[in-house]
Amino acid sequence: MDSKLSQDDIDRLFLKSDTAPVRKHGAPPAPAYDFRRPDRIPKEQLRSIHLMHDFLARNLATSLGAYLRAYVTVTLVSVEQLSFGEFLQYLPTPTCLSIIGMRPMDGNGVLEMSPSVVFPVLDILLGGTGRGAEGEPREITEIERSIFEGVVRVVLHDLKDAWNNVAKIDFTVEGTETQPQMMQILSPNEAIVAIGFEVTMGEARGMMNLGIPSIQLKMMGAKFDQQWSMRQRHGDAGGKTVMAALLRRMPVAVDIRLEGATLKVRELLRLAPDDVVSLDIPLGRPAEMQLNGCRKFWGQIVAAGGVRGFRVEEKVQEQW
Repeated sequence: MDSKLSQDDIDRLFLKSDTAPVRKHGAPPAPAYDFRRPDRIPKEQLRSIHLMHDFLARNLATSLGAYLRAYVTVTLVSVEQLSFGEFLQYLPTPTCLSIIGMRPMDGNGVLEMSPSVVFPVLDILLGGTGRGAEGEPREITEIERSIFEGVVRVVLHDLKDAWNNVAKIDFTVEGTETQPQMMQILSPNEAIVAIGFEVTMGEARGMMNLGIPSIQLKMMGAKFDQQWSMRQRHGDAGGKTVMAALLRRMPVAVDIRLEGATLKVRELLRLAPDDVVSLDIPLGRPAEMQLNGCRKFWGQIVAAGGVRGFRVEEKVQEQW
């Protein structure tokens, strides 16, 4: 049998390839795939990253408020995957960029704070009210940068605590920059996970963005999956256990009251030692026990071991 194809055989093969099935009307178009971008992080891992940094936002609001002695709120806004070039395009110019080391892992992350947050913070640290700079945006000076490093250290300390359940990472500042276009620590096409926070302090409000290379997160994929599965199995039970333990340690104010007598203000002002006040309450009427100002039990005042006590007889059914 001859293995060579004639020109007629070749033409018939191309004719068959041209008769491919046509996409049906109304069918969704095939999504475009960019082969320059690495594989995307699974949704389960992104969910764990979201939970971890939501915890960071709550802790950071307390830490920054204590450091600045001001009321600060931090809210997690978004967790998304994009290229490093796209991440830099979304940042204002000028801004405050910090190159973050992630020892013992290789590579660096990026922490950005917008000028609308930086200058009010600097104003508070220098004794002002937190109004910030007026006029056109400007770059921070070397002196302002050294003062602001204390705030960055607070953020990195809480970031380290938030990551402790996944990996022991020491976050450090390895450099600073004010122009996003000058940040060349990653390739523009390299994928990162961008985590956005909104920081509010009085009338000042701005964004804080954290960028972590996706390749670093993929290396810890199993640890993220393990953390998420443990949250799913023990999240509700663990949260209830912690809440119950906290409630058991809370102090409760206990008051025993005999209500019923009323006095006018002038009668109250005339009271003197050895005066007797008529309560207009029968001897058999039970007293009420109040817990943190709420009526809970009826009972009798008794003597117990040489001191006064209260014997619970009935639970209050109706709350006022």
